[in-house]
Parts: sequence; structure tokens; C-alpha cells
Amino acid sequence: MSERPRIVSDPNIMMGKPVVAGTRITVELILEKLAAGESIEQIVQEHPRLTRDAVLAALAFAKEVLRSDVVYPLPRAKTAVLTASRRSPQRGAGRGR
Repeated sequence: MSERPRIVSDPNIMMGKPVVAGTRITVELILEKLAAGESIEQIVQEHPRLTRDAVLAALAFAKEVLRSDVVYPLPRAKTAVLTASRRSPQRGAGRGR
């Protein structure tokens, strides 16, 4: 039985960002790829050193980090930009009247 992949953080590897042990593949990169719509299988194909279990370990790590007591709220400026980008194009119509 193989050992389950672990997520590690070392200041000498990727500036201390959490990575899949034995690689330089960050949890952040895995999350970005999943958020962009890539499947686990696509990620594993693009990064031969990863396994499906490693991607799942990255997701489990992210879940645990988000469960921690520390919350990092978005600054209001960022929230306003996100809200503005979701407006329909018709909202701006009528300017200059």
C-alpha cells in the first residue's frame, strides 16, 4: 500500500507555498486549474509527477486551511470590482442623457 501524498511547505521550495511533497507543484496552481475547468485527469496528464490522490490531497489541504479560525475578508475595493463586473451591459446605457 502506497503512502498517501502529503502537502508540505518549505521556505526553500516555491517561496514556502504549500506544494505536493516531492514536487514544485503548488496547491494554488492545482486550485487555479480546477477553477478554470480542468479535470483532475487533465491536470495529472499535464503534470506527470502528480497523481489523482495528490490532487485530492491538495483539495483536502485547502479545505482544512479554510476551516481555520483565521478569516481573510476581501477588501471593499475588490468586492466593488467583482460586483461591477457582474452588472449587465444595459446598466451603463443611458449615460450622457
